[in-house]
Amino acid sequence: MSAPSSASLRGLYVPPSNAWSFVPPSLQENASAPANPPVSGPSSSNQWSTRTAPNPLFELSSSLSGDDSGLDITSLAKELLAAALLQYATNAIAQPWEVGKTLLQVQWVPREPESDAAHHYHADGAEGAVDDDAELSDSSNDDSYFADPTAEKPPKPPRPADEHGYIIRQSVLEEGTQPDYVIPVGSADGTWGMMKKVAGFRAEGWLALWKGLLTTAVQNALVSALQPLIYSLLQSIFSSIIPSLSSPYGPELGSTSVLLPVASQVLTGFLLSPLDLVRTRLIVQSSVARHRTYSGPIDALRQILAQEGGVRGVYLHPHLLVPTLLECTLRALVPLTLPGLVAAHVGLGAHISPETHPVQWNIAELLGGVAGSLVLLPFETVRRRLQVQPRGSARPLKACVELRPAPYNGLVDAFWHILTEERSDLPLKPHRRRHRRRESTKAKGKAREGAPVEENVPEESESWLKHTGIGQLYRGLGMRIGASVLVFVLALVGSPDEGDGGWAEL
Repeated sequence: MSAPSSASLRGLYVPPSNAWSFVPPSLQENASAPANPPVSGPSSSNQWSTRTAPNPLFELSSSLSGDDSGLDITSLAKELLAAALLQYATNAIAQPWEVGKTLLQVQWVPREPESDAAHHYHADGAEGAVDDDAELSDSSNDDSYFADPTAEKPPKPPRPADEHGYIIRQSVLEEGTQPDYVIPVGSADGTWGMMKKVAGFRAEGWLALWKGLLTTAVQNALVSALQPLIYSLLQSIFSSIIPSLSSPYGPELGSTSVLLPVASQVLTGFLLSPLDLVRTRLIVQSSVARHRTYSGPIDALRQILAQEGGVRGVYLHPHLLVPTLLECTLRALVPLTLPGLVAAHVGLGAHISPETHPVQWNIAELLGGVAGSLVLLPFETVRRRLQVQPRGSARPLKACVELRPAPYNGLVDAFWHILTEERSDLPLKPHRRRHRRRESTKAKGKAREGAPVEENVPEESESWLKHTGIGQLYRGLGMRIGASVLVFVLALVGSPDEGDGGWAEL
């Protein structure tokens, strides 16, 4: 008995259609379907019924009830809140280093503390403290050597005082006349040292490391939002006039290719410069309540606008406008031009890019970041010094670090005085006067006969950094280099498929 022949499948074959179909087969249909169902082609009209409708974020829907076809307010609020918290946490991590760097940049460290302080604090015509060497002189012409030791000593001349009766400071290193809210000058030599000094200082504390955090977070969020909008606006205006501006991030960065990115960042920095001014003032001011000038960012902005020339004074004052434009221009040019220039001059290749040569490009970015810090930091330091100066009818800021009593007269004047009147050998040693040890009558007699008398007064070795303020212009350089090295290491160990999110800058 022969087995029945199986049915042929040739007549059941249907060629598949090229049209897309987004309707998956139902489980119920698969369970009830026969073993060999006829394969039918998909419908000519594409079906989207089983796909979840996207939330029309930019297509404002008339239904806001939270269904699949409308805008989910709860989900949108959660996403915005998560993004804001992430941005705030990122700024909170970097803020202590920013506070330490800013305080180092604005701190005034005079080269000769006694003479400079007496000059700047208007101690004209006042005699200095009596030198101990003159008091303890062993000269035979000194009448005090033969005086009766039981007799009363003549009183020392009084210290010079101001019109209010307060003793005038003769040195910024004097502990007796130093305000209780000012960190001792020259006590920290780096960003980490200043952070420890602020955290351990009685008038500040570790919470002072997050001064100006809210203003910093708002400023960074506005920069991230405004800069792409300004760049798109400039590109739509000038792309038809200059066609080469349509592709700004080519492998070879010429003068026209970086024009729009630099212009957009400069305009963004100029528009948000009042927030940067407020942030600097909040960081530098004392944390003591009775010495605090501003209670918060809104109060600081209100006082600055009311006392320092209004909107025109905040934006167009030469002490604020010129440093802002210079710093924003250099900050935009560094990541766009220096990596390519460094790669061409150190032998990494003149036509490298992140896609074709990722390792060489990361090395070029590291070297370019270090070179850019050497160019940018002096202008940033001078801008911070000019930002803390009062203008108009504003009172001098009571800062937690020593500020220069006499104001600077502009960008060039600030550069000159920093280089010529300040020192770079930080931390400074405590101020000690040279004292001679009282010797017996025999020793003094031997001294008059020509026998030398030994003195235990060590001679301090002076460094060349004491006679120049070049180091004051580069406070925070180590932190910048460390951040560039950290970005370089993360780029090496990261996935090559993930794009670089930009220059991480503290």
